Amino acid sequence: MAFALDQLDHLVLTVANIDAAIDFYTEVLGMDPVTLDGRKSLTFGTQTIKLHQRGHESSPHAAHPMAGSADLCFVTSTPLDEVIRYVTDLRVHIEAGPIERNGAMGKIRSVYFRDPDRNLIEIANYL
Repeated sequence: MAFALDQLDHLVLTVANIDAAIDFYTEVLGMDPVTLDGRKSLTFGTQTIKLHQRGHESSPHAAHPMAGSADLCFVTSTPLDEVIRYVTDLRVHIEAGPIERNGAMGKIRSVYFRDPDRNLIEIANYL
């Protein structure tokens, strides 16, 4: 192997409406909105999600950028039952869960819902 990867620096979500995406990810998931060089992003911990407006993506970009094609899993230490109560109070429809699955570092218990672009959002606790 010529090199080894250390970490994921950021990922990019193509969205239909940047303001709607920011509202969802800040209100429902507690992320922080950031603007750098006129570009909108979301941060949490040391992670960043950059947002591209569908049809106005920054170059270079994915070969076929489209809103609603992502499947993202976020890990929280908040008990999943509290997460479920919180998102339900915000009128976010829970699509599935809690379900036990395999995460990157072991067994997880997850709940699933969708963002405004219909991306699948998974919130998980490690067991």
